[in-house]
Formats: sequence, C-alpha cells, structure tokens
Amino acid sequence: MFSHPGILNTKKDLERLRTQLTVERGPEPWRGGFTKLKEHPASSAQWRVRGGGFPTVCRETAKNLGNDELASDANAAYQNALMWWLTGEKAHKEKAIAILDAWGGSLQTITGHDKELAAALYGFKLVNAAELLEHKGFETCLRRAFIPVVKDFATFANGNWDTACIKMLLACGVFLGDKALFDKAVAYYKMGSGNGRLTHYVINETGQCQESGRDQQHVQLGIGHLAEAAEIAWNQGIDLYSADNFRLLKGFEYTAQYNLGEEVPFERYKDKTGKYDWPMISEQGRGKLRPIFEMALNHFEGRLGKKAPYTRRAAESLRPESAAFQADHPGFGTLLFLREKSVK
Repeated sequence: MFSHPGILNTKKDLERLRTQLTVERGPEPWRGGFTKLKEHPASSAQWRVRGGGFPTVCRETAKNLGNDELASDANAAYQNALMWWLTGEKAHKEKAIAILDAWGGSLQTITGHDKELAAALYGFKLVNAAELLEHKGFETCLRRAFIPVVKDFATFANGNWDTACIKMLLACGVFLGDKALFDKAVAYYKMGSGNGRLTHYVINETGQCQESGRDQQHVQLGIGHLAEAAEIAWNQGIDLYSADNFRLLKGFEYTAQYNLGEEVPFERYKDKTGKYDWPMISEQGRGKLRPIFEMALNHFEGRLGKKAPYTRRAAESLRPESAAFQADHPGFGTLLFLREKSVK
C-alpha cells in the first residue's frame, strides 16, 4: 500500500537530486543547499554516537536525561542517511545505522513533562533515517519506546505538541506499513479534538494560528509540522495540503506576512483546552524566520501554481535553508524540497 522511501523524501526526488548535484558541480541554489548539509557537524560520517547507554530518556525542564543525546543523534542519523543517498559514500550509511542500532538496542521508555515532544521530534528524525536505509531493525524500538507516547496525541497542550504527534504517527505508519496508524493520523489532522487539528491550529480564513498570540517561534513550529504531515501524505497519494479550502496556505501566508514586518488582523481566541487565551498577536520572536518555508512554497506555487507571495519572500530570505532549531524540522529545505518550478 505504501511507497518507499516515502516519508519526507521519495526515491524519485533523491535520485533526481543526486544526478543534478553531479552535473557540472550542480546548479544553484541546490548546490548551496548541499553545502549547508554537507558542512553541518551532524552530517559527518565521523559523528560520535551518543546513544547506547540510555534505557530511559527524560525531557523535562528541571530533569533532562539522555534528551540532548537523543536529539543530536537523531539529527545525525537523518543527515547521514541523506548524505549516503546523495553521495553514495558507504561511511554515511554505516554511521546512520550505528546510531539507529545504538538507540534501538537500549531505549525502553521516554518520560518527563515533555515526553510527547521528545518522542515525536526525535523519533521523527530517526524513523526518516530508518526509512531511507530500509533498516527494519528499528521497528521494535519504535513500537516499544516512541509510538506509545504519541499514539493519543497531546490534546492537553498547545497545538505544536499535537502537530508533532501527527507527523510522527504518519511517518511511523509509512515505515511500518501500518495503515491503521497512518489513517488515524490523517483523521486527526482533519477532525481531531486537540489544538493540532488543522482548523484548530489555523483558526480562521485570515490564517491566524492558535499560537500567534503566544510567540512566533512556536507558531512556525506548528505550521511547519502540519506542512511536513501534508508532505508525507502527498507522497502516499493523499492531499492534506488543500484541506479546508487551503487553510494551511493561509496559515503560512499570515505567519510569513507578520514576520516580514507587515501587520495582520488578529482576533482574541481561547484554545480548545481553555487554558490559553492571548489578547493580542505576539511580537516575541518576530522576524526570526525558521527554515520551514521552502517545502510549503514548492507545493503551493511549484506543484499547484497557486500564489504564495509572503511564503515566497520568507523562503527567499533564508535561501539556501540550513539546519532547523534543534530537531524541530528536517531543515535544508532548499536542497530537499525546492524544485525548478518554484524558482524565479
């Protein structure tokens, strides 16, 4: 039922990009994007594996245990898997497998106040690496340590927790060939009860988001996750990008417009938990764009030909995109997701 590799990166796209990068040293901006990936420390085949000694990982403000190690290793596993696909250098494949095996053989549980974020964000990078490598040995660890933490989403929290769980469950569904898990995440994206449901996160037709009144870092986190979820579904023949009259595009345009220095409408909104009620849009983090825009731009303008002027300006201001903050997103979107039709 599922196409492989088919989470964030498809075989067709990776093979096209590998060929493109070898022709006359490759065109820009993809060559610059590849340089960003290649030069990042977590892309090195010499990466020192941090895992192997943590049966429990705890993510909590006052008590982190193995959290930083899992986050950094997750980035390195994904980035080395990408480097193997793009260069054919076996050392990168061996490093990514070593990371997956180290954590897969030791990790039993993920705990702490922020356990859903740890399982979703770090697990997402690891399952993408496992998918690229066809490393079935990581399946047991996913079902034991990661999926139990995210399977019921995070209905008690701000929406970026929920959106992280959605993308993680979609990715696991593809890798494991688990249609029920995949369908559960698709249904939640459309009709879930928490703040991460598309229309609970992008709350209205103007594009205002549930966390727009909180800060601009978290709202970009949330819409970035939703785009990654939509990209996974698209790679499996399901269109979540256009759901609810392209509500996600409106969220990207609203957020990009505000973070590019322009004003946007705002209405006071109490979230689905009843705990979060911000009276005005937040200026905290305003203007600090995150590398989430190339993926959305490629779909809405590149694939569909729809106008996304503010998303374009945001993407172009960051081009070529580099690594994301910690393990929040795949990063390197110019290299991985920008296509020729999206370049002007």
